[in-house]
Amino acid sequence: MLLDPGMDLTLRPMRYPVFFDMYKAALKNSWAVDEVDFSTDLADLDRRVTPAERHLIQRLVAFFATGDSIVGNNLVLNLYQHINSPEARMYLSRQLYEEAVHVQFYLTLLDNYLPDMAGREQAFAAINNIPSIKAKADFCFRWIDSIEGLDRLETREHRRQFLLNLICFAACIEGLFFFGAFAYVYFLRSKGLLHGLATGTNWVFRDESAHIAFAFNVIATARREEPDLFDAGVEADVVAMMREAVDCEAAFAGDVLSLGVAGMSPQDLRKYLEYVADRRLESLDIEPIFGSRNPFAFMELQDVQELANFFERRVSAYQVGVTGDVVFGEEF
Repeated sequence: MLLDPGMDLTLRPMRYPVFFDMYKAALKNSWAVDEVDFSTDLADLDRRVTPAERHLIQRLVAFFATGDSIVGNNLVLNLYQHINSPEARMYLSRQLYEEAVHVQFYLTLLDNYLPDMAGREQAFAAINNIPSIKAKADFCFRWIDSIEGLDRLETREHRRQFLLNLICFAACIEGLFFFGAFAYVYFLRSKGLLHGLATGTNWVFRDESAHIAFAFNVIATARREEPDLFDAGVEADVVAMMREAVDCEAAFAGDVLSLGVAGMSPQDLRKYLEYVADRRLESLDIEPIFGSRNPFAFMELQDVQELANFFERRVSAYQVGVTGDVVFGEEF
């Protein structure tokens, strides 16, 4: 089974072709940081943004400075060794490459937006020095640490611990923290600001959507193979985890928007986070708990309800060598 201890190396016969299909789809969708043009962003930062928007951008850049590195670390330390499928590990290898591209994108963003070294050092130290970012990092590290010493998934409890870590990173970190960050980027784009940042974010958004789809497919497969893994206790843990993640990201929103950004309020940002959280819970076959609606019309192009059709619908489908349709697993 998918979470059995060990390291299956056999690709034929293929046990999980959906993961291999997702790997092949990911290969067809490559992008390079050098293709992002930040020239108009610099002009916007010099002449067009308000002090409140500048504060928003600085907090956003500080979060981006280490966010994807944390995700990559969990992938290597906690996910790769426990998913016993060579097809899935091929996808995870590709995901790790994409996380590295994201790290490079955000490093380039920092180099362009923060020309002085002191500013860059402050951004990279944000997980220690800015309380709203430190709280998010602490949330991530707590879940990384929760299975750090778990070398083999020998028991049902071990498997449940692993699934909770995977759910946390897919639904709460990539699926909520980053989607909150994307909302700020697309808000600025809706005002005609920072087109370079928005262009790169389109491609990051697409990658993260695929990562979430893969993780949810792993979770669904494990639940089919071992239905007793996902019991009422695990569901309660997931709901509590999601509530904490929303509170954590809403606190960050209070900081980001503390100077009063016209057109975006902490209250609306929280509603958006609750809306996204409910979609994540639905993908895990858990009833929504918030009942909020998406308050941001500018996010309709990035609607999280329709991630399964994302390649076909949005972002001008930047793809390399595509021949035929690119689709996610049927179950997502």
